[in-house]
Amino acid sequence: MATTVDVAFLLLLGSSFARFLNRDQGGSGTGWVVALFAGFGLLYVLGRFLAPAPRPGSAPTTRHLVWLGSVTAVWVALLVLAPSATWCAMPLLFAGLHALPPRLALPLAGVLTVLVVVSEIRVADGALNPNMVVAPPAVAAVATAVLVHLQRQGTRQRVLIEDLVRTRHDLAATERRAGVLAERQRLATEIHDTVAQGLSSQRMLLQAAERVWRTDPDTAHAHLRDAAEITSRGLAEARRFVHDLAPADLAEHALPGALAVLAERDSAPGLAVEFRLDGDPGRLPERVEAALLRIAQGALANVREHAAATRAAVTLTCLDDQISLDIADNGRGFEVDGPRASSAPETDRERGHGLPAMRIRARQAGGTLTVESAPGEGTVVSVAVPLAPLASAPPSAPRKEPVL
Repeated sequence: MATTVDVAFLLLLGSSFARFLNRDQGGSGTGWVVALFAGFGLLYVLGRFLAPAPRPGSAPTTRHLVWLGSVTAVWVALLVLAPSATWCAMPLLFAGLHALPPRLALPLAGVLTVLVVVSEIRVADGALNPNMVVAPPAVAAVATAVLVHLQRQGTRQRVLIEDLVRTRHDLAATERRAGVLAERQRLATEIHDTVAQGLSSQRMLLQAAERVWRTDPDTAHAHLRDAAEITSRGLAEARRFVHDLAPADLAEHALPGALAVLAERDSAPGLAVEFRLDGDPGRLPERVEAALLRIAQGALANVREHAAATRAAVTLTCLDDQISLDIADNGRGFEVDGPRASSAPETDRERGHGLPAMRIRARQAGGTLTVESAPGEGTVVSVAVPLAPLASAPPSAPRKEPVL
């Protein structure tokens, strides 16, 4: 639309100038008219770059209104000196109708139309041609009606699109809430039908055993055996729940494969994540694998959100008596012993709960977590989980270089 209007303006400006040179020049103001033609065209073109029209549905900017008033004023002055510029009013009409609200665009269209009619009558030769009076208002009325209709259609379409986007977001939120509620209901049903029922049966058997403990020891022992059997079944069900709630990647891969998938998934433009494996971890307890994977996920999330790093490395080292996981990045780092405020923006500090959660996971898995960092030198998060009791504490390891 804008390109068509601009091309039409340039064509009409060129034809008006050519008509002026052929018919109207020769007077004392020819130089001024030529200068006005040049200034009119230059002002129109510069305005398209320096004062662009507002987006549909948006209010015009002050700069655009100043440009529209300036270019209209220059056109009126040009029209007084050279009536050949009459039809340059059409692009101005479209520009005004496109940018201004109807309460301002319609009066502007009326003023431009009156000026065109007056200019046509002024240069008419002989008897007055009725088309000079009828044609400009008719053309302006049609153009105004079309543009106003298009504006209203565009407004309705924008409202419909906004409603559609809002409805889609509401539907997605509703589906998420429904999924959460359904999963809670499923877990509640599973726990009620297995663990809760088992605990209720154990309580009844233990109470029955207590009542006949002295009078009928054999029956009491039978109740205890039944309670122990129910306990075994309840423990198996609880382990099944834990297994079902474990990280999904561990259901398809061992820990090294899950870490490799995580590194590949977290790699993105601007951040390259590499996975390295040193040794063979063998078969690890499920709680250890889940804890290490969750710690790696949390550390890489911190790298993405806080470190401003370009490279990161996830290293899994397997020894005879322990397994260790290191996540190193070449980001901005921070003071480990000082407040996070020394190196992180305010929004990052307010959300920075990842390290305490990782320490808790490491402690629950029987290991320890350490963080080594300094401003401008990157960060290394290390977690070590012993696989067997050690005779003595291991020597402290040298600081790992986070520079990748």
